[in-house]
Amino acid sequence: MQLVCESDKLEDYLHETDDVNYSHKMIKEKTEELFSPTQTEVEKAKIAFEFVRDGISHSWDIQGTQVTCKASNVLTYGEGICYAKSNLLAALLRSQGIPTGFCYQRLMLFDTPEKGYSLHALNAVYLTSLDKWIRLDARGNKAGVDAQFSIDQEKLAFSVNETFDERDYPVIYTKPNIKTLAVLKEHHDAFELYTQHLPEDI
Repeated sequence: MQLVCESDKLEDYLHETDDVNYSHKMIKEKTEELFSPTQTEVEKAKIAFEFVRDGISHSWDIQGTQVTCKASNVLTYGEGICYAKSNLLAALLRSQGIPTGFCYQRLMLFDTPEKGYSLHALNAVYLTSLDKWIRLDARGNKAGVDAQFSIDQEKLAFSVNETFDERDYPVIYTKPNIKTLAVLKEHHDAFELYTQHLPEDI
């Protein structure tokens, strides 16, 4: 799939927002722990991705009830759904001057269309040294899900089955989707949010 940038300005993929709040003390402390000046941007991208993928639990996987949204809160509580985890990965990488955007897939929420659909969030990262965008999905691995860092062939958490009306959106957005932010801020029980309130599409 050919990715399409929402903006042709890389600096738009570096902005700090209320939810991608990389100036927060918690984020700064974590970046000092994860990164060093000797690391390349590719190394930093891999380190950040693997930390968010493995070090932050997906709320559904642990049957957690805590709803997180801001990158700093995701870090504080150590959990979040894909929308929240993508905010944290963007914050970590943008803090290092690495352009990071937001991408989405429309997927079946569970195993059949009858059980509904949901909008799934992941990130796209621009690697200047390679002059290319790569997509990374830090939602967290489990049985049947094996997302990996790759600069060549995508290894995402989920593949899209268009036969079942699933969709891979090609746009790399500069900000998180307004629907995904809204559900995180309007609900306080992650289980209820995940099963009843996730948006189905862009």
